[in-house]
Amino acid sequence: MRTYLHSWRRGIAFAAAGALMGIAAGNAAAQAETEMPETGVARLPEVLVESRADSLTGIADSATQGTVGQLQLRYRPTLRGGEVLETVPGVIITQHAGGGKANQYFLRGFNLDHGTDFATFLDGMPLNLPSHGHGQGYSDMNIVIPELVLRLNYAKGPYYARNGDFSSAGAAHLEYYKKLPTGLFVAEGGMYGYARTLIADSPELGAGNLLYALELTHSDGPWDKGDDYKKVNGALTYSQGDEYDGWSISARGYHGDWNSSDQIARSAVRLKLTDLYGSLDDTTGGDSQRYSLQGEWHREGGNSSTRISGYGFYYDMDLFSNFTYYLTDQTKGDQFEQADQRWVFGIDASHTMYGTWWGRDVENTIGLQLRNDFIDNGLYQSWHRKRAPKWDGSSILRATTREDDIWESSTALYYENKVQWADTFRTVLGARVDYFHFDVDSDRIRNSNEDSDAIVSPKLSLIFGPWNDTEFFLQGGLGFHSNDARGVTTRVDPVTGSRRNGDGDVVEGADPLVRTKGAEAGVRTTAIEGLQSTLSIWLLDIDSELLFVGDAGATEASRPSRRYGVEFANYYDINDHWAIDADISLSHAEFRDNPRDGWNRIGREIPGAIEAVVAAGVTYHNETGFEGSLRLRYFGERPLTEDNRFRSDDTVLLNALVAYNFNETWKAYAEVLNALNRDDDDITYAYESRARRFGQAREELHFHPVEPIQVRFGVEAKF
Repeated sequence: MRTYLHSWRRGIAFAAAGALMGIAAGNAAAQAETEMPETGVARLPEVLVESRADSLTGIADSATQGTVGQLQLRYRPTLRGGEVLETVPGVIITQHAGGGKANQYFLRGFNLDHGTDFATFLDGMPLNLPSHGHGQGYSDMNIVIPELVLRLNYAKGPYYARNGDFSSAGAAHLEYYKKLPTGLFVAEGGMYGYARTLIADSPELGAGNLLYALELTHSDGPWDKGDDYKKVNGALTYSQGDEYDGWSISARGYHGDWNSSDQIARSAVRLKLTDLYGSLDDTTGGDSQRYSLQGEWHREGGNSSTRISGYGFYYDMDLFSNFTYYLTDQTKGDQFEQADQRWVFGIDASHTMYGTWWGRDVENTIGLQLRNDFIDNGLYQSWHRKRAPKWDGSSILRATTREDDIWESSTALYYENKVQWADTFRTVLGARVDYFHFDVDSDRIRNSNEDSDAIVSPKLSLIFGPWNDTEFFLQGGLGFHSNDARGVTTRVDPVTGSRRNGDGDVVEGADPLVRTKGAEAGVRTTAIEGLQSTLSIWLLDIDSELLFVGDAGATEASRPSRRYGVEFANYYDINDHWAIDADISLSHAEFRDNPRDGWNRIGREIPGAIEAVVAAGVTYHNETGFEGSLRLRYFGERPLTEDNRFRSDDTVLLNALVAYNFNETWKAYAEVLNALNRDDDDITYAYESRARRFGQAREELHFHPVEPIQVRFGVEAKF
């Protein structure tokens, strides 16, 4: 393996440039007064939004932009921590393996795999990992502690200059508390080996606050071989100031290891090779860890505001999977190992200037985003979690399929302009320029190379109203997603190339950056007191789809695609205690071409493309006595092959939460998950596999079942 001396030099140079720009912006802001002078520049309306109950009329730039607060998270029964993202209307979170693996995400006609085309951030630090060992854009939400989330800001579509790679379907920005309302102790336990403990507080320390949190979790699940998922999660933040003028520094750490019951073939259950909660390879699983250090500084004056943040983190993952069982090697099986280890450094700085143009209020924002990933990853043949060569029926496959050292660097500049042209008309004009550099040093010299690419993405939003507390939105914008650096530089297929005495099949490299194009029309109204309603119609084109490949456990670049749909979201605060929400999302996805395979058309369906999502719930909240919620989630049918020969069934889950507040300090609660005890699929695929040694290979449905009804109990103490 080579050293990265030259890469580090270039990365440091990029970081230094960002720091200098950030300092310059900070000095400019520091010259402004911290309080708006009486004769200062007028500014567009600024309201602190805390939850879905707060009105976004006159604030949001689209009908599909919103905020979820701790109040909504607090009353939400959840199986997995990553389900905090299901508070975003239209998002579905599933899992097809052990609890420590990143969730599977669905939104707007996408099977987003483990995060591709949906960007997630924690206090501005990106969670998506490009050129990841398991899948492009891999986003592991296990590092998030739900009780620490102050708010979740979401925005869908490629219309926002701040959001870049992986955000074409949408983006979610999670913000942690800097100071908790109270100290918190939580102890939970339940069926299938579930146990969780959390302690968190933010006492005063000097001129600021020191927030600390420690979360310990264990879960087996209903699987014949328990997940034995063990998670340790911690956070430490010191902050001074307030939301207008202050700074913070945060250290976070996560470690998890688990066994994994991967998806199983339908025929395996029918032939009694395994039962519903069994596995065809009980040695799969993995471990992962992530440790980060992050700092941010912000200042807001009468004429400008500045925010600068920097982050660095170390991440590694070692994952063993087996999706095709004995398709390739009928003796040792098809288990493979994916390893990813990286150091990541980045800067995100923005400066906003408030003023007037021709007597109209205006905001101009410039931003800089830098990121450097220094990655070691590999793909290996494995047997019982040991690297081993395999026999594919005609030749020996080496234990090492490929190993790569990767430096991936990205630089982005963006500009956004907001103008209030009239009382009932405003515009948001934005653009960003992204530059990516890929440098891959592979174990096969023909797959080692460098490449660079740049892309410009303009965006425009027109907002009309409000009239009778109702606004109308028209939006259009260009976006992009990056492809895996290895896919960009690969010229020889690593699997066929791993055959002894084989040169490997020649392949064509993927485009570094792929264009996406979106348009949307929507309406937002609060005309009925207490009711927030939004309706939107959207369209998204992608020049090259990223598809999940079952037998490789990864994604690959594919054909151009088109998606369109409608979303209807509602949140109704009936009174101080009762709230109802109901969100409906319908979408259609298809490839824009339909080539032939011999005499037959391949088909235009996009495998895994979600078509319908319904999420609804009723919540009763109270400071004393009983409170609780009931939630319904409908995950609709999906095509699983391009010719639509295989389709999934739908999935319906009903979850409930009931709690009792004894006083201001103590609360006890119970969660009932999958209360209807349905045996639906958590996720479904269709591909070729061989379920038993020397059996028949067949293309068929593969599934991971939802967990059966279970009850969890907990106590919470505030101090």
